[in-house]
Amino acid sequence: MSTRETSVYKRPIFWLLIAALLALILVFALIVRLSNGLRANPFAPGAEQVPETSRYTIPTLPPPEENPYGAMDFALDDNGYLTCTTGKSTLGIDVSVYQKSIDWQQVADAGIEFVIIKVGGRGYGEAGRLYEDDTWRSKYEGAKAAGLDVGVYFFSQAIDEKEAVEEAEYVLSLIEGKEIDMPVVYDWEYIDPATSDGIPRTVAMSKRMLTECTKAFCKTIEDAGYDSMIYFNADQSHKKMHLEELTDYPFWLASYTTELNYPYKIDMWQYTASGTVPGIEGTVDINLYLHYD
Repeated sequence: MSTRETSVYKRPIFWLLIAALLALILVFALIVRLSNGLRANPFAPGAEQVPETSRYTIPTLPPPEENPYGAMDFALDDNGYLTCTTGKSTLGIDVSVYQKSIDWQQVADAGIEFVIIKVGGRGYGEAGRLYEDDTWRSKYEGAKAAGLDVGVYFFSQAIDEKEAVEEAEYVLSLIEGKEIDMPVVYDWEYIDPATSDGIPRTVAMSKRMLTECTKAFCKTIEDAGYDSMIYFNADQSHKKMHLEELTDYPFWLASYTTELNYPYKIDMWQYTASGTVPGIEGTVDINLYLHYD
């Protein structure tokens, strides 16, 4: 090695240049890594948390059919019940264990034509045990004896498709041999952790998974020869469900008002949770079934 070469490597400026070059390389690599991470961040606001290798095919579909009714298409009748003034509607109620003793003949005489009865549900807790509503069988017998059409609903807390199918099969086992005139309804509801004991099992439920659970439940019910239906409120339908993928099934909307201002066509409308009907002690949900034929 020559004296000139040795003197170059001993100069401080040489090592400063080498250090600067290495620093630039590290900074560039960090910028590239961060950039790729931001693009792929599954927790970015508004991002749908679906893995790149998801087994789901996300279709591009048109939105559900528009709501054909306006604010002036509904009015209270002489008995104080809501009715459709520009089309045909049928008045009904939905009941559960909270409605204790019911005089079904009085209910029928008051103009109620159908009832949707809760047959059971799944618990909020981690175990998510299935349960049967203890009063549904007597309610079914009383309603049928009074000449009402009967449907049923299940309160779901399913967190995946397997559980949704399990729930549907449980419902089918309960109603086996029964005459079911109205739909079998999938009633999945978000449970607010602030108002429940412990953390609800569905707290992290994604919009994608709830949509798949809804499909799985309804398909299982319809494959068994029954009609299905999906219950929701407006907020849940917008934030937690891909409604454009669920238009094969009728919608049941909970919206407590006398004006139907929901943007999409629905088949049933729960317009109050504090209705009163002769023969029922306390309050009850009242519904309009809308006929489009």
